Amino acid sequence: MAALVQPNKEVIQHFEQNAPFRNVKLETIDLVTSSVAELAEVFGHYDTVICCSGFSIGQGMQVKITEAVLEGAVRRYVPWQFGADYDQIGRGSAQPVFDEQLDVRDLLRAQDKTQWVIVSTGMITSFLFREDFGVVSLENKTVHALGAWDHSLTLTCCEDIGKLTIQVLFHQPEIVNEVVFVSGETATFAQIAEQVEEVFDTTFECVLWSREHLSSALKQDPDNVFKRYRMVFTHPGVKWPMEQTFNYQQQIPTIGIVEWAKKNILS
Repeated sequence: MAALVQPNKEVIQHFEQNAPFRNVKLETIDLVTSSVAELAEVFGHYDTVICCSGFSIGQGMQVKITEAVLEGAVRRYVPWQFGADYDQIGRGSAQPVFDEQLDVRDLLRAQDKTQWVIVSTGMITSFLFREDFGVVSLENKTVHALGAWDHSLTLTCCEDIGKLTIQVLFHQPEIVNEVVFVSGETATFAQIAEQVEEVFDTTFECVLWSREHLSSALKQDPDNVFKRYRMVFTHPGVKWPMEQTFNYQQQIPTIGIVEWAKKNILS
């Protein structure tokens, strides 16, 4: 087992001094500055590659990494698709980076040498509580609903994403060339507001941001990444029933909003 890390002394020392990673081989290469061929040479040494580098790494990087995986003839690949149902959302959404996710899917589906598994997780639970995202503001004691109070979000925390991805990879029979849906919890904005008030034992102001309001706000500030996310998360492709998820069908327990908030915010 290996981890690909930036060729940075501090990063390398962090891994080497952290007991759980002492038996993990480190591949030091820069994803951004290295060529597809250079990345392919590294990836080609491994049976399975899991991409844990998200949108922040830069535009075009998800396609570049995928091209390197395919060129390296990796047997199995889990791309960075830990998010929405991009097939359902389609191209031209409020969040342009989602189009690149569809480019990755097109590359994978157009070939038959590298097997792939996509793990769709919905929104990462911690994102719900970001002040700059604005859905749950602990500072202002406010919950904003995106689109409608009966609109739902699927939420999965990082710990469960890691756990469930491994469960998917080691499932027998092997899951091949499929989109697998997982969920820590799927809840309406009304239910989210109720749970937030329960956890923090106080009343929150509940404000609806309609699609019209969000669309107008985005037009006035089209480069604002959080306004893009607010708009795109009004789409039906950001939610799926718990009963249809891999973890529900395999009876794997996951962490919901209340449990996550108690552990990560209150403790």
